[in-house]
Amino acid sequence: MDRSEEIDNKVESQKRSREFRNGVITGGLVTALLFVGIYAGGTAYQMYKVREAQADAAQSDESVINADTLQKMKLIEDAIASYYYYEDDISYEELQDGIYKGMVNSLGDPYSEYYSREELEEVMSSNMGISYGIGAYISINKQMNMAMISGVMEESPALDAGLREGDIIYEVDGESTQGMSLTQVVSRVKGKENTDVHLTIYRESENDLLEIDIKRAKRLETNTVDYGMLENTDQLGYLRIREFDAVTVDQFTEAMAELRGQGMKGLVLDLRSNPGGDLAAVVDIARKILPEGLIVYTENKAGSRKEYTGDGKREIDIPLVVLVNEYSASASEILAGAIQDYNKGTLIGTTTYGKGIVQQIQKLDDGTALKLTISAYYTPSGRNIHGIGIEPDIELEYDYEASENEGIDNQVEKAIEILEGKIKLLQVQNKSSILLCTFFI
Repeated sequence: MDRSEEIDNKVESQKRSREFRNGVITGGLVTALLFVGIYAGGTAYQMYKVREAQADAAQSDESVINADTLQKMKLIEDAIASYYYYEDDISYEELQDGIYKGMVNSLGDPYSEYYSREELEEVMSSNMGISYGIGAYISINKQMNMAMISGVMEESPALDAGLREGDIIYEVDGESTQGMSLTQVVSRVKGKENTDVHLTIYRESENDLLEIDIKRAKRLETNTVDYGMLENTDQLGYLRIREFDAVTVDQFTEAMAELRGQGMKGLVLDLRSNPGGDLAAVVDIARKILPEGLIVYTENKAGSRKEYTGDGKREIDIPLVVLVNEYSASASEILAGAIQDYNKGTLIGTTTYGKGIVQQIQKLDDGTALKLTISAYYTPSGRNIHGIGIEPDIELEYDYEASENEGIDNQVEKAIEILEGKIKLLQVQNKSSILLCTFFI
């Protein structure tokens, strides 16, 4: 089998996400059966005691952590210490973290995670808008169930190396990313400054795996907002929010002030491939766009409702178009959904990701943490879009061919068309208002 055929087979198999997940589960069962088959003769009494403990547990308290669970964990630890061949590779801290990760992973919720000390540090630094990596944003590609480049920072190692939005991170330093959470992928890509990381990237347009070496940068401050005036338009502004972090609100405020100072008459707000982020940040930004009223509300499992509202004092007063795609998720859907519910702007693009649940990071006293799904969120009209997404007002697929060959963003072009039409309509309405006033005077 040649390399191209191998790639096709791998990619096709990963696109079958359900079969991929079933394969992971089956592989785990095979490993367990091998362990029992090899050691059944030497640990017959111990294996019996485990089965006996499991039977007792079924009749006792339903708590996961009980005497029987602890006994079984001790038996597994003893077996590893007695029989595991690669003894020098054992890290007992990683074994402990593995126990906690396994417990949370068994929930079957891809958004709930256990963070080790190192992983929590990465998450917190990322949320503060600080990065020590290659200068790229990542999210999950739903079709392939793998990490994907969702954005590349300007003047970054990722940009210099040729990474593009949509690239699938297939391997990091030769280690497959199959089954990894975003946090796990990030922790492998990041590292000490000025060291190299080797990425194996799948690029659909080339139907090939690309081998890319990138030198990790010094400390980077994340620029989550890009903006500017669109050329050859009637004073239209463009503002892209890549994600919602602690630094995003200030960056958004500064960008809007700069665009208004340049005479902006209409705004293209780009939320494409925005994976979400901080709830407080997106609510603060929504308060600078929406009229007075409800922005979003959440409900937990007890039915307790928490509302987030705005006073409308900073409501945007110019025509607005919002760009979304299938990778616009979570916080970006909160903003897009609220804008749509208030009919404050026109949504253009493709149906969004559909993440309508909220997670909370709960720090533990040993420096680790849990991220758990704690509630669902609803748009002002009461929509929960989890697993559904938000349908744009104007459905328009992104034209990758036009972008690569001609440098044309067809969705931005459509946004310009819509905005210019709205501006002309406003001008006509203003003229009519002046004429009416003149007539009655």
